[in-house]
Order: sequence, then structure tokens, then C-alpha cells
Amino acid sequence: MATMALPALAFKEELKTAQAAVLQSFKENHKSDVLLKDLCRHVDQVLAKIWKHFDLPKESALIAVGGYGRGELFPYSDVDVLILLHERPDAIFKEKLESLVQLFWDIGLDIGHSIRTIDECLDESAADITVQTSLLEARWITGSRKLFKELQQRYSENMNPQKFFQEKLLELQQRHVKYEDTPYSLEPNCKESPGGLRDLQVILWVSKAAGLGNSWKELASRGLITDTEARQLNRNERAFKDIRIRLHLHAGRREDRLIFDLQTPIAETFGFKTTESRRASEYLMQRYYWAAKAVTQLNTILLQNIEAHLFPQPSVPRPLNEHFNEVNGFIDIARDDTFESSPSSLLEVFLILAKHTELKGMTARTLRALWHARLLMDAEFRHDIYNRSLFLQIIQAPQGITHALRRMNQMSILGRYLPNFRRIIGQMQHDLFHAYTVDQHILMVVRNLRRFTMPEHAHEYPFCSQLMANFIQPWVLYIAALFHDIAKGRGGDHSVLGMADAKKFCYDHGLSRANTELIVFLVKNHLTMSHVAQKQDLSDPDVIQHFAELVKDERHLTALYLLTVSDIRGTSPKVWNAWKGKLLEDLYRMTLRVLGGEAPSKDRELKNRQEQAQKTLRLYGLAPDAHEKLWQQLDVAYFLRHDASDIAWQTRALHDKLDSKTPVVKCRLSPIGEGLQITVYVKDQPDLFARICNYFDGKNFGILDAKIHTTNNDYALDTFLVIEPAFANNYRDIISLIEHELTEVLTLQTPLSPPNRGRLSRLSRTFPIAPSVDLRPDDRGQYYLLSISANDRNGLLYAIATILTKYKINLHTAKIMTLGERVEDVFIVDGAALQGARSQIQFETDLLDAMRV
Repeated sequence: MATMALPALAFKEELKTAQAAVLQSFKENHKSDVLLKDLCRHVDQVLAKIWKHFDLPKESALIAVGGYGRGELFPYSDVDVLILLHERPDAIFKEKLESLVQLFWDIGLDIGHSIRTIDECLDESAADITVQTSLLEARWITGSRKLFKELQQRYSENMNPQKFFQEKLLELQQRHVKYEDTPYSLEPNCKESPGGLRDLQVILWVSKAAGLGNSWKELASRGLITDTEARQLNRNERAFKDIRIRLHLHAGRREDRLIFDLQTPIAETFGFKTTESRRASEYLMQRYYWAAKAVTQLNTILLQNIEAHLFPQPSVPRPLNEHFNEVNGFIDIARDDTFESSPSSLLEVFLILAKHTELKGMTARTLRALWHARLLMDAEFRHDIYNRSLFLQIIQAPQGITHALRRMNQMSILGRYLPNFRRIIGQMQHDLFHAYTVDQHILMVVRNLRRFTMPEHAHEYPFCSQLMANFIQPWVLYIAALFHDIAKGRGGDHSVLGMADAKKFCYDHGLSRANTELIVFLVKNHLTMSHVAQKQDLSDPDVIQHFAELVKDERHLTALYLLTVSDIRGTSPKVWNAWKGKLLEDLYRMTLRVLGGEAPSKDRELKNRQEQAQKTLRLYGLAPDAHEKLWQQLDVAYFLRHDASDIAWQTRALHDKLDSKTPVVKCRLSPIGEGLQITVYVKDQPDLFARICNYFDGKNFGILDAKIHTTNNDYALDTFLVIEPAFANNYRDIISLIEHELTEVLTLQTPLSPPNRGRLSRLSRTFPIAPSVDLRPDDRGQYYLLSISANDRNGLLYAIATILTKYKINLHTAKIMTLGERVEDVFIVDGAALQGARSQIQFETDLLDAMRV
């Protein structure tokens, strides 16, 4: 081993010096292809020297495979090599090979190696598509050229291009599913995500296996792509390689994901600057998404062309109309110049696909022609009355609308027809709760609205499906959805800017005055209903009255409700929950009663809820007067803030425990179908809310809603709605545990622990929110509305609760709204400390400090 130490140090230093020079050159000229080839060349040279140092048998060879075999080496990528042998090694030779591989590691390379004979290579290749793929790019480094050529010949003889194509296509589909079938991931993997480097490599692999070429230029010469497409693929491939190189260098390791932490510094290396309306990272990511989208488009065309070459099928065109035929289940242009001779066909093709759902898509010929003809969609095209009618027909089609719009977006047709939509394609939203780019979010909202019209999805949101079934001209909602976020990223209020865009669209497309007014109303107010439901007191008749005055009639109310539900569900899988659904539905039903002529009345609502609760209590088997003693201790606010079912449940649990000396804790599955509902009845105490929050925090429960009430006999009657995703299917199993443990916590009265500052998630650290506090009196001056916004973290609500306790603030209700990584909580409070300007400022200052990490 001592004799090997000196060569290892010398080789390591040689490689380190060469790599440093290459990286320095890249920092100066940013030539990614040069870096990849130079790193590869230097590793080749050092490995060849080491090979010779070991004096291995002449009938063996060192072969580069995989990406390294392709002649490209990224700064921190592994180096895959094959030690090719004429026959299996004896014990002495095997020991020498082990020392060789160890030396490869010792000089600082991340080596992936295999030691095989030709027969073993072919056997492994036949059994494993990844081995077959790595050998496809095998490259000789040193040793026996004759042995390597024999491997190439026998490998080629054993290659089945059709089987290889099918397996690589399945592999591609599996990979796309793994990465959510979208290039628009928040943190895309520039190598593996759809539209990334791997997709480009798949094309070159299957084309090389089929003997069609090994470069974009060669594919163009064979007529599989045009020269323009070849240049575009080459340009996007270089862009992805450049990003991947910078990721490796900035992370100091093999990192192929554009994670949030790295997006801004990588963007800055490209010269992007943060502006008032957008971050530097958003400019970078939009460029990335546009490139990935183009690769996805051309990838589809190429795969279809290669498949047609490998699996030729007789085709008998079946005319669909004068412009299009059906060929083997795909729509095909009747002539090569269909789009040029009849530009309206650029929209017509999507209308036909919407009408003929049996069609699987477009032929490669049609896709290519469509892609190149998209530039025909200029101002004159958009002003054409017939084209406008075609677009409206697509929106109004009875089926296939979502697929049509997604295809139009994928092929850059939607953005050409709606120029302002083009501006938000690939635009990120770093607001910590949108999981999609703006264009993908908009199309997701349209999809959600469409699903309300489909019987097969009626079980998902029955109430929404019922409303949509009775909604005349639902396509009006789809137009509102298209425009509701179209002005994101322009600066200013996107609702107001989008309203102007929507109004112009409606006027240009000849929509009626009533439909235009509704669409403009929806775009302007698409955030209003969620704001009222989640941040205002729905037990206040004035809140319902004001909202009813805004929506004016049932059609506006229903339209806004359906759009709001679809919008929230279209932000992120994490944002929607049953509690938000209930708040929105409650607001809808209460507003509908007002619009129907029923004036908001506390007395009427109080009477209705008490009567409904009494009916339920009779079903429980309680005596007719069992509720009276408890209800005498409750004021009107309690009955208005609780559903009849909640009132009945709490009455049943507490009617005989009015003066209980020990805390009463009752827990049940939440009636809304998600989480747990927990009621606490105990002699009132200043730190009660903080103590309960501390318990829930320790159990990792998230509090969605809290109703805090003090009875006339000075007992606290508090109700909480809590969730914990880990127990989503097993809430019933922990009900007794919570009742026991929380009772014990409230009985022992142990000193409260200091709030834990917690840790922010990686996303929140990268895009922090400055905590904000807004404290203002309500319209009657009876209570204060306390609104806070901050990054979400463990222990946040407990930290807020301790400040409320410190200042002796009485909490009446709490709405805890979690939007991905951000919280926007609203509390209705009162207290002497809020009366004086100085104490109020100190209270707000302490709250801000408690929310910081």
C-alpha cells in the first residue's frame, strides 16, 4: 500500500489542478460545452495513466459508459466506467483490479464501476434496460481497442431497436409520473423532470439505437426534425447544461434540482436582477419553464416520428372536414400548408379535438405544422370575427374544454391568441401557497369548474355540482377563470388590471351586457368571498348584509362561490380543507337567504338554532328541560357562533356538569368530515387559551378554528377544530387519549414553558414573510379585529397566545388560515390594554417579536 501512496497523491494533484483551470475558464467565458468536454478529457488522461501504471493484461480495456461515455462530465457527476475483460480474472488479477478501482477513488473521483466480459455485458444488457442504455454510449479510454470493437459489434447485433424504443418510452412515462407529469414544478430537476435533459437524451438514445443519428443535426438531415427545430433543441440543451453546471458549482456537490435556496443565486449568475414586481429567480424560472415547454413539444413530435419509422402502419385518411383527416386515431392536416392557407385552422383543430373525444391527439406532422404556424396569430388574426367565434366555440364546447386549453397552452397557441396570457406562462408565484405557475393555476381552476359539470365527479363536491347543474351558461365561469389571475406580476392590483382585460375580451367577442358584467364582477372580486368567509365574523348580520349587497343576486352569488371553491382548490393540494369548504358554504347559504328577502336577524337565527338543537337533544333521549340550566348561562353570541349540531352536542355533554370542579374535555370526529372537534369546559383562567395551544402544539395538531366563550357563571366554554395529517384515517383511535391528557394538563396547572421559536421550512427561509399585525375596532366598537400574517412554523399559535395572556386580552374567536407555508390568522378580541395608544403599540410590538424566528 505504501508504494501506491505516491502515485495517488501525484494523480490527485494533477487532476485537481486541471479541474481548477477548467472551472476558472468557465467562470470567465461561460462555455458549458467546453467545460463538459475538458473535464471529461482530463479525467480520461489521468485514468489512462493509472491504467498503464498497473500494467494490466493487453486483452482488457477501460471503457467510459453512461454520461461520461457520452464525452460529458459535469463538475460533481459520478464517473461510470466498465473494465472490459477477455475472460474472468484469476485471484491475482482480481486483487490488482480491486487496487485499481481503489486508486480511482483515492484520487477524488466518484466512481461507478463494473468488471465484465463481453458475454456478461450482453447478458446484463438483455436483462436491464439501464445497462443497455449505458453501453449504447460506451467510449474507449485505453487498453485493447480490438476487445472494445468486438463489444460494439456484438452489442449492435443484439440490439432490437423496436424493443429498446418501447422500454425507453415506458421508462420515460414512469419518470414523468414520478415528477408529477409537469415541467412546471416549483423546484424542477433540470436533468430528470419532464422537458429536461433526460428527455433530450432519450430522443438521442432511441434514434441512435434505430440508426437514425446521434445528434440534432443528423436527425434534421434524416428529415425527423427541421433545421430550425434542431437549432432550438440544441439551444435549449445548452441552456439546461449551463444551469446544471452552475447548480453543481454553487451547491458544491451533485445537485440537479433548482431548489428554492439556489434559484436566486443561480439567477444572479445569469445577470437577472430583482425588480419591484418580480424576483430575479422568477425571471430565471420563467425562462426555464419556457425552454422545458419547448422541449416537451418537440419531444412529442420526435417520438412520434421515430415510432412511425420503427413501427410503420398503413394509413388510410378519413376526412373530418376540408382541412383535417383522421389517421390511425390522430388528427392530421389535409395538406402541408393547411395552416398557412387557412390560418383559422389553428383554432379549428382544437375545436375538432374537443368535439371528437375519440381522437388520441395530433400526428407529428400536424404538431410540427402547428408549432411553426403559431406566428401567424398576429393582431389581424385576433381581430378576425370568425377566429373569435371559433375561440368562443372551444370555450362553449360540451366536452373536451380542459384538454383543448391545455393543448393550446402546450403548443403556444393560447398565449398567441391571448397576448396577456402569454406574459404569465411559466411565471412563478413565490407567495408560499401557490404550487403552480400562474398559467397552470388558471388552467387548473378551469378544470375544477369543468369537473362540477361532470356526473362522474359529482361525489367529490356534491353541493357545487348541484349548483353548476342549474347554472345557465357555465362557460361564462370558464372565461372568468381564464382572466382572474391574468394580470399577476404586472405590478398593481391584479384583480383590477385583470378586470380591464376581461372587459375588453368580452367586448371584442360580442358577449351580452349581462354576461360581460358578470365576468368583470367575478374577476374583480374573485378573492372577496374567501376573505369574508375566512376573516370576518359570519355570526354578525351586518357582515352577511354587506356581502349580499355586493353580490346583488343569486346568479352572481353562485358564480362567485363556484369560482372561489375552484380557485382555492387550484392553488395547491395542501391549501383546501373541509373547514374552508364549510365556511364558504355557510356564507353562501346565509347570503342566499338574505337575497331571497329574509332580512338578517339575530333573534330569528337564535330561535332557529335553539329549536334545531332541541330537536337533536330529544333524539339523544334527554328530558325536554335538560338544556335550560346550561342555556341560561349562555349569551346570544354563543348561539350565533355555533351550529345547532354543536350546541346539541355540547349541551348533552355539559347539562349536568355546570359547576364541575374538574375540567370537562369532550372530543369527537368533526362533523365537517375532517379532523377533530374538541370542547373544553373549565373554570375560567387567564392563561387557558395558551395552555390548550401548548398541548396541541406538543401533539403537532394544527388548530383551524377556535371559538372562545365565557359563560355567565364564569366558566370557559371553548371549542376547537384541529387536524393532524398523520392521523387522517385514525382520528377515532385518539379521541379518548386527548380527553384524558388534556383534562390532566388543565387540572395540574403546571407552569407554562416559554414559547419555542421553532424552525422555518426551507421554502419559508428562502422566501421569508415579514410578520405583520393589523389591529382595528369593529364597526360597532365592541370588539377588536386582530389580523396577523407570518411564515408558518411549529409553536407559532402558542407564542401568540402567550402574548394575549400577558396583556390580559380576551379572545372570542380565532380563525387560523394556513396557506401553504404562510398563516393568516384572524382573532376577535377585547381587553383594557387595547384602549390606550401606548399599551396597544407595545402589545403589537411584542406580537411581532413573537412571530419572528
